[in-house]
Amino acid sequence: MKLTSIEGQSIPQVVFHTRDNNQWRDVSTDDLFKGKTVVVFSLPGAYTPTCSSSHLPRYNELAPTFRENGVDDVLCVSVNDAFVMEAWAKDLAVENIHLIPDGNGEFTEGMGMLVDKSELGFGKRSWRYSMLVRNGVIDKMFIEPDKPGDPFEVSDADTMLHYLNPEARDPEFITLFTREGCPHCARAKALLKAHGMAFEEIRTGIGTGVSSRTIRAVSGRSTVPQVFVGGKHIGGADDLEKYFGEK
Repeated sequence: MKLTSIEGQSIPQVVFHTRDNNQWRDVSTDDLFKGKTVVVFSLPGAYTPTCSSSHLPRYNELAPTFRENGVDDVLCVSVNDAFVMEAWAKDLAVENIHLIPDGNGEFTEGMGMLVDKSELGFGKRSWRYSMLVRNGVIDKMFIEPDKPGDPFEVSDADTMLHYLNPEARDPEFITLFTREGCPHCARAKALLKAHGMAFEEIRTGIGTGVSSRTIRAVSGRSTVPQVFVGGKHIGGADDLEKYFGEK
């Protein structure tokens, strides 16, 4: 199997048959790349282990940082149909990148990255790679080495971000445990929004699957809100006010 970088060349001209809000929408290569700086990563298949646990989630996490560093869009391309890609995006709560179905493998074949995985019952699939595309021209490619199995060494989001900007900082991810009707939770969320900080809200209580015992297990406290910034436990709303006052 010969996997060759085509840096400096134009990307293949293809029309992708996508799904958007349960409706068919055809999207051309020009729609996605013309006049834009785009990061693309391609993987063997939706719902497969490395793709679901590492490759896609990390690009989704770092997408805002990519945009801060001059990238207009981040695309995930896979030789899967539009229904599978749409369902996968919903299952993984992907919000920051676009999943592009290359159902017939036309784009992947044009990239020279279509490989035969019949021994796994997959048929023709994409080799794992990433690339930076500027106005439809490939600026840089990171292609996984030709090894047995499913190597995942160079096409990851952090490698691409480091290429774009070696000084780029990993964003501080914020998680907030809340409960419906809690005024202190509302105050904590307002504080975070006032400081322009995006956060993930985890609702607790009956029917959520998250109890006070869960909160105590992760924070040492059973009250809400409980705020975590970059993996560090900050505490409740008063603690969050103090945190911002000290920054």
